[in-house]
Amino acid sequence: MKELEKKLRRQDYHQAKLYLFCNFVSLMLITAYSIIMMAPTVLDVLPEGGDSRKQMVAIFAMAAVGCVAFTIYATALFFRKKSRQVGILMALGASKRQLAPMLYREILVLGLLSCACGVAAGFPFVALIWNGFRLLIVDSAEMALNIRMECLKMPSAFLVLVILLACVTAKRYLKRTDILDTIQEEHRNEPIKELGKWCGPAGIVILLAGAVMGYYAPEIYMKLTQSYGGAWLNLFYVPVFIGLYMMLLHTVVHGWHFRKKAFGKNLVSRSMMKFQGKQTVNNLLVSTVLLAGACFAAFYVPAMAAGNLLNIRNRTCDYLYHYRADQRVPGREETEKLASEYGVSLKDWHEASYLSLGMDGMKYKEDGNKFYYEYEELKEEGKFFSEKGFREVTGITVTVEPGTYLAVSDNDDSVYSRQLTTDSTLLTNMVTRETLGIRFGGYVCYDLLVEEAGYYVLNDADYEKAAEGITGEWSGKLAVFNADGEDDYRFADRLFRTLISSFDKSCEMPSYYDRVQKISENEKGEVYWGDTEDMEEISFEKPDSSGFRQFWRYMPKFRILDQNDFIRTYAVYLMVFVFIFLICITAACVISYTRCQTIAVNNRYVFDDLRKLGASPAFLKQEVKRQCLTVIRTPAVIGICMMTLLYMMIMYANDGKISVSELAALGVCGVLILLIILLLYMVCRGTVKALVRELEIEG
Repeated sequence: MKELEKKLRRQDYHQAKLYLFCNFVSLMLITAYSIIMMAPTVLDVLPEGGDSRKQMVAIFAMAAVGCVAFTIYATALFFRKKSRQVGILMALGASKRQLAPMLYREILVLGLLSCACGVAAGFPFVALIWNGFRLLIVDSAEMALNIRMECLKMPSAFLVLVILLACVTAKRYLKRTDILDTIQEEHRNEPIKELGKWCGPAGIVILLAGAVMGYYAPEIYMKLTQSYGGAWLNLFYVPVFIGLYMMLLHTVVHGWHFRKKAFGKNLVSRSMMKFQGKQTVNNLLVSTVLLAGACFAAFYVPAMAAGNLLNIRNRTCDYLYHYRADQRVPGREETEKLASEYGVSLKDWHEASYLSLGMDGMKYKEDGNKFYYEYEELKEEGKFFSEKGFREVTGITVTVEPGTYLAVSDNDDSVYSRQLTTDSTLLTNMVTRETLGIRFGGYVCYDLLVEEAGYYVLNDADYEKAAEGITGEWSGKLAVFNADGEDDYRFADRLFRTLISSFDKSCEMPSYYDRVQKISENEKGEVYWGDTEDMEEISFEKPDSSGFRQFWRYMPKFRILDQNDFIRTYAVYLMVFVFIFLICITAACVISYTRCQTIAVNNRYVFDDLRKLGASPAFLKQEVKRQCLTVIRTPAVIGICMMTLLYMMIMYANDGKISVSELAALGVCGVLILLIILLLYMVCRGTVKALVRELEIEG
């Protein structure tokens, strides 16, 4: 019996290849993603609780579901093919007691071997992609990848899941008593319940409605209850999956052809899909979600890069930096002398002083899950120019009425612009504690002065009054200038590092560290959160780190420096989302390939019958191609369109318009979509060729 079992296994060795391949790929992807998610390199850069880390975890959940899905399908297909071997042995008199050790031994060896190889391959896979990115695109000390062995927890759990799944499936097959049913298991179909042609259009409507409800539900809940909703608000996204399922069901059962002639033309290929409709629809659903996740990760890069690079290019001056008045920072003469060392001439030098004043207003506070607003006389710190000073550094002439102030905004209504304080009625000199009654007088636009700590403009007389008795710690200077002719990166980098060395340790703080809030809370006997471990660490010893370049309070804006160092500054962000894209697109391609294999191989007898009835090899190839096109094209079209619409909706919902920089980002996303389509086309062609060889279609 053992010799017979070995012969059958050797004859049908190919049935285990897909099972081994899917286990290997799923464990490799899960391991690679776990390494990235738990790497200190990534966790130190992506802020805890930030959108980037949440997006990384959300897409990992989708990728994990996808890996579980195609592992389940591969296991089911493996046992469907294995059932014939088991049935033959049972027909020859083998008992279940004899078959059980043989079957469990085989699946344990195959499962553990493929999974262990997948886990082991995950490490070089990550190293290859990460170091390739460093070698070909950008490298920095911050990009050195550190790996924590805790990352093996998730792959280990996934390995246990694979083995348990295989053992449970094996036990289910061994329980069967009908030998003929066991032998014919691989030919059994799973037709899906047909709905009317209305389910497709209705699914589109439900999907769009679910996307809108899910996106706006948290905002509506906050406005109605003045509190944060829990994770249950994500249930409003459930209609998205219901609508998506209905669309895929319509695709499998009816297709999207409205002419009867076209329907008849695809009758064979669609019928094969319908007879295995349950698995097909579920598989297409997972592939669609994964491709949507891949697009989301791919779109993150241009959405961040295109807008920032466009804003840098459109700046009105080449150099801008500001500093506290009590710091010994290089002035005009020293800077020009430094520039001359690199053959750079400077022009249009302008300077202006500003005051750092305390502003009152309604301060946002939290109480558990609830939030509320409470008036604070010392709410936050604001930086104020006089009319004359603002005109000096921007070239914009403004008239500020006495007793009012203007907020410096930008043309794109960025997130920092929306955080400007417009309800202040009292300004406080933090040295003398003298106050000045004030009210909001409107906005003035100048993009370069929009940042975390907002800039404002006072009437000249009010500025002089507020400045009485103020010290260098609570005042500052801002300088702007241009390069006269060709600029030099080496000069910009040298000036940047010279500026850093000019500041003392008291300026080693992030842009969101508010000194006025600190004083206010300390005077109440409370600890300011910025003095706890929750605050981002800013160190003059790491001037090239992503955190320093993004969040240092006095980070200068040098056009040539920002353009050349952009990729290095955001390298970890870019690498993480490029990696996520590769994980999701790989999982989607493997699932599609697995599904095409399942449909075609399970219907081998259909192709044999068509061949005997006189069907030409060209006709059979065309049917295989239609199968693969439906399986690969449908998730691609729905996933890409769904994510593109979602991105456009998010861009529009942010400020009620789509800005020029966002249009540029969408243009780059369009190019990426074409590349994704090209990749899927190549996968489709390769899958068709593999199936033609496996089905032995000649000609």
